[in-house]
Amino acid sequence: MLLFFIVGLLVHFVFFASIFDIYFTSPLVHGMAPQFPPLPAPARRLVLIVADGLRADALYKVDENRNSRAPFIRNIIMHEGSWGISHTHVPTESRPGHVALIAGFYEDVSAVAKGWKENPVEFDSLINESKYTWSWGSPDILNMFAKSVGNHVFAYSYDANNEDFGAQDVTKLDTWVFDRVKDFFHAARNNQSLFSKLNEEKIVFFLHLLGIDTNGHAHRPTSREYEDNIKIVDNGIKEIVALIKEFYGNDEKTAFVFTSDHGMTDWGSHGAGHPSETYTPFVTWGAGIKYPQKVPAQQFNDAYLKEWKLEYWKRQDINQADIAPLMASLIGVPFPLNSVGILPVDYLNNTDVFKAESMFTNAKQILEQFKVKMTQKKEVTLPFLFTPFKLLSDSKQLDLLRKARSYIRQGKYDEAVFLCKELIHLSLKGLSYYHTYDRFFLGINVLLSFVGWASYTSLLIIKFHSSLSRGVSKEVKKPSHLLLCSFVAIGILMAFFLLIQACPWTYYVYCLLPVPIWYAVLREYHVIQDLVASLLAFPPSHFVGYLLACALGIEVLVLSFFYRYMLTAGLIIFAGWPFITQLWTRAKSISLSWIFFCLLLAVFPMMPVVGRKPDIFLVMGAGLLVLLLSLFVVPSLIKRKDGFVSDKLFLHLLQMLGTVLSMYIVYSTHNNLLKKQGLPLFNQIVSWIILGSSFVVPLLSPRSLSERLFSILVSSMSTYLLLSTGYEALFPLVLSCLMFIWMHMEQEILQLSGVPCVQKVTSIHFSYNADTTPFRQLCLEDIRRAFFLVFFLVTAFFGTGNIASINSFDLASVYCFLTVFSPFVMGALMLWKIFIPFVLVMCAFEAIQLTTQLSSKSLFLMVLVISDIMALHFFFLVKDYGSWLDIGTSISHYVIVMCMTIVLVFLNGLAQLLTTKELRLCGKPKSHLI
Repeated sequence: MLLFFIVGLLVHFVFFASIFDIYFTSPLVHGMAPQFPPLPAPARRLVLIVADGLRADALYKVDENRNSRAPFIRNIIMHEGSWGISHTHVPTESRPGHVALIAGFYEDVSAVAKGWKENPVEFDSLINESKYTWSWGSPDILNMFAKSVGNHVFAYSYDANNEDFGAQDVTKLDTWVFDRVKDFFHAARNNQSLFSKLNEEKIVFFLHLLGIDTNGHAHRPTSREYEDNIKIVDNGIKEIVALIKEFYGNDEKTAFVFTSDHGMTDWGSHGAGHPSETYTPFVTWGAGIKYPQKVPAQQFNDAYLKEWKLEYWKRQDINQADIAPLMASLIGVPFPLNSVGILPVDYLNNTDVFKAESMFTNAKQILEQFKVKMTQKKEVTLPFLFTPFKLLSDSKQLDLLRKARSYIRQGKYDEAVFLCKELIHLSLKGLSYYHTYDRFFLGINVLLSFVGWASYTSLLIIKFHSSLSRGVSKEVKKPSHLLLCSFVAIGILMAFFLLIQACPWTYYVYCLLPVPIWYAVLREYHVIQDLVASLLAFPPSHFVGYLLACALGIEVLVLSFFYRYMLTAGLIIFAGWPFITQLWTRAKSISLSWIFFCLLLAVFPMMPVVGRKPDIFLVMGAGLLVLLLSLFVVPSLIKRKDGFVSDKLFLHLLQMLGTVLSMYIVYSTHNNLLKKQGLPLFNQIVSWIILGSSFVVPLLSPRSLSERLFSILVSSMSTYLLLSTGYEALFPLVLSCLMFIWMHMEQEILQLSGVPCVQKVTSIHFSYNADTTPFRQLCLEDIRRAFFLVFFLVTAFFGTGNIASINSFDLASVYCFLTVFSPFVMGALMLWKIFIPFVLVMCAFEAIQLTTQLSSKSLFLMVLVISDIMALHFFFLVKDYGSWLDIGTSISHYVIVMCMTIVLVFLNGLAQLLTTKELRLCGKPKSHLI
């Protein structure tokens, strides 16, 4: 069985990785020739200013007196330049946003493995194409454009430790940039070498301003700190613009671009596709940019224009990737080779021939990517299997290019621009076509593996843990050599097919995996025969009823990923469980407790997912409830007559002290951050100690079922309080109470079914090797138990938030541990916050296996089958069309289910460790302990 779990883990890792190979491979290609603009550029230099985390509405809106918090930018919009909204794409994080701005393409998710900081794939950018670039700001952003690009890029950044969400004044991150830029230009007057470089053409100044983003995370975008930071940025830009104009003697050869990489939700997070995250400001002025255009009316899908009092100033929305070609055309450098942005010609204040020629260069640059992508795919595909993109054949390409060039010569510039846009759209479609060329083929192979694995697991359950296959003769015939030879031949043919097409090694894994899996399934043909015979003997109406019940249950689980209120509906149905059994008449008090806690837990999925304001008093209330429960247990410990009373009482009081300390640290940290005094070192050290001890302290408690589970709850709650900001602090407590009642309910059900020798819950002890004693066979009731477990696991995931969305994570949750930005540490802490309810459910599951006299392997296998069926649902629901929010959510759902299946193996081991291991502070352990 150990071998089965190891193989199962590897198989599920393959399933998990497949989604990234099928949907998340890098879209970049290399080997394109750069496309140079043929006409002189309007600007000699470009100033790019990016206010990280700035929402469009936060910049543009005015107060009741029509006063703007950014008067300088407002004046630019009305008197000097053009403006609009830049629409970003998911994930709305800093690195992907800057890559879209400066390199012109939307980055693939592989960058998350580098914390959105490093370059997983090398790419071209505006900075790389410039003659010189000087940049100031965060090291996380500057370094990814400064690395491996030669000695023409100069980056000046502050220390990463300055990015502290708990700092007294994070606007210093922006004032630092403005001060350094001023010092730089003042020093250039006395440095002849630098002065000559600054007077070259095709140079870029890049100012990255992180203060607004940091204030948004720490205080929310509606806070005074966030709004004041906008004023500081606006004033800083005003001073820098004046300084640069003076330095260059007002030569009118400087183009300015002001924008943001992403927005921010009202609750201070970003990453998903909410309009508050994807709508960012875009204001540009200076050389080559159109002046403001007054219009009588404008039509947009939102109501922002009236709210911002800008309904008469022409708004021109663009996609974020379109900014890179615009900036390239302004200073006359080649468009970034990997750019998929479309030049927004309406922003240009230049001749029609310049616009047409720039658009023609843009079209050739994107077409070049299409041609390289097509050549790469053609080279590794057998000629008779290759299907070209029919909408853009070689003749079509030449025809469109020839026509566009002809229109430019004839002075038909609008027609040329239109034709170039058509060519760009076709090229982008073709790029997508070749990028997803193998998707269907890989998907079919993964599907075959999925179905085969679920079938094989089900057959193992029937073979070893049910009475269906007991009638089979012990002398089972060995499978014929023909079966083995057939599958070996299929594997060899598939490997040869992949080899002659020079496929990557991962393709071998996905395509060859179904072969051994289906061989293993067909080897168990005697079990399949027994299963078919049993199903034929089963009453058809009962069979259909059970099948519908199973299908309905799994559909409810799947729907709960999209609609959290389905969890509420499921819990309400669970509350009625005692009434459809004899439990209501047999154990009324337990039944009433079950109904109460089911309905209480059903409230949580109806609460707001995110957007909630921190409520420190609810966290304190949860801590007080844990203390009350702990005090309730103290008398029972004192009354004990065994030799370990003092040890147990000491341990119990130690855990209560941990809870008190957690409450103090949460309250103290909250107040310190409100006063902008930062995270106290004492609080930080104690928080990490409490987190570490939560894994060890439960192992010191007795292995009595009730005592061990209570110890795990109290230790987990101490950590969970430190990671809580509001009502979610109550969730593990209510969930644990329901789990405790569930154990009693299952024992009552077992007694009703007539199973002899059922121990009381209070007399059961966790055994280190639970499967050494004989257990009963599975029955239909156990399928219900496995479904309950999966339902409670999903509830543990989605009970207090939609973790399928990146923006559901509130950075305030980790402020007791650290406030300096560290994506991996913060991510690990927030994941552990999610896992704590998960661990509590798994520990309860361990107890239920003991109370119901079931082998842990049998129930665990059933849970894996249910999880795999859910994963198969989401595999079909993954899509690469529609809004970016829909695409990202569909993929994250699949990833979550696959993670749940894989993590379930590890958490099952952790739950066994927490429930069965026992440590002693002093004295010799009892002989039966390890």
